[in-house]
Amino acid sequence: MPPAPTPPAPTPPAPRRTQDRRSLLVSAAGLAGLASACAARRDGRHEEAAGELSEIFSDLGDQSARWTPISPAEKRPRLARLAGILRAAQVDALLIEPGATLRYFSDVAWDCSERLFALVVLADGTCFWIVPAFEAPRAERLIAEHGGPAGPLVAWDEHEYAWQPLASALRARGVERIAIEPEARAFVAQRLAAVFGAERVLPGDALVRSLRARKDARELELLRAASELTQRAIRAVAERLRPGLADHELGRWITHAQERLGLCDTWVLPLLGPSAAYPHGEPEGRRLEAGAGILVDTGGALHGYQSDITRTWSFGTPREAEFTRAWQAVRAAQEAAFERMAPGVPCREIDRAARAAIEAAGYPGGYTVFGHRLGHGIGLQGHEEPYFDGGNELLLEPGMTFSDEPGIYLAGRLGVRLEDIVVVTPSGADHFGSWQDSPDRP
Repeated sequence: MPPAPTPPAPTPPAPRRTQDRRSLLVSAAGLAGLASACAARRDGRHEEAAGELSEIFSDLGDQSARWTPISPAEKRPRLARLAGILRAAQVDALLIEPGATLRYFSDVAWDCSERLFALVVLADGTCFWIVPAFEAPRAERLIAEHGGPAGPLVAWDEHEYAWQPLASALRARGVERIAIEPEARAFVAQRLAAVFGAERVLPGDALVRSLRARKDARELELLRAASELTQRAIRAVAERLRPGLADHELGRWITHAQERLGLCDTWVLPLLGPSAAYPHGEPEGRRLEAGAGILVDTGGALHGYQSDITRTWSFGTPREAEFTRAWQAVRAAQEAAFERMAPGVPCREIDRAARAAIEAAGYPGGYTVFGHRLGHGIGLQGHEEPYFDGGNELLLEPGMTFSDEPGIYLAGRLGVRLEDIVVVTPSGADHFGSWQDSPDRP
């Protein structure tokens, strides 16, 4: 261990400024008044902008009721499927903290804190919950109300922490090896390992990927609908664009259109002109001008399932011919990747197909102009395993869903990215919604 640094010499205290209670209250009141006035102005502007947008997009109505959420009864068989995955991997249990994997099994919502609350699923198909003792009544009620997996509650008191009670519960059930869900926090694995044995606490990445990567029919239904609604929102915005619209205003329009259509938890990356040359750039205060390139990367959630769509188009005739050339090369790369998708093909081959198409169009190969992976898995999370990157040897299987999003980025000039969600089928692949077919419109 390196020696502790020598502490700096203390500095003399600054002269103390006294302030009586009256002046302190006056200052506080002034600050509070200023804050209230600023908030009122912001709220007024927000209401005015929301009213304007509601009028602009008055033809868009909430579509979310056309699709029903996946019910607790529909989720129940997933527990048995996980048990089979555990047995095949010779693992006795999986610990799941609140997050996407818990949502996969249950509508029980719980905020993570320093106090462990988790579901433990065993290879025999049973399960139990580990909960703080003082929260047990609330946990029991929530599990019952939301159709959570039925199992006993193992409660732990504040003075003992969760780890020994959890280890004792595992031993009592004959658990020799437990995996930790990959999004669980590091201290959960560390502290359980300290009392249960480090060699008996394993990573659960492969187990969760086997569980969630292949989407069932209901999941695919919601993913397809979410993508279609996002595409519709982008088209609706594109039809109403006007010169002078700022990039952040464009983002607000995209968000509003998606929310009117019934998506929630929306997000948007609106980039104009040279700002799009950075794949994860940010609005820079640019305003829409004739011939400018527009890149919109956006999505939202429908009953928990995510969309992620990117469109790039020109506002009128492009200022430079390179924009159209780059767009055509990116579209060819997206199509080449899609055509390569089929069960049994390694993920890395899909990424390579897109890069080869960009190089064939006359652009430098590798990561020179296309600096990110081709795509990511998508489902309950916007980004989840598996991934289309050049090193992933995982073989594609029917039901796996991905983004197919090649791009070309020329610093200081322009950026083009096209992104659609695709699903592997028994004979190849399918895509959700419509491809963008022209650089003139999304």
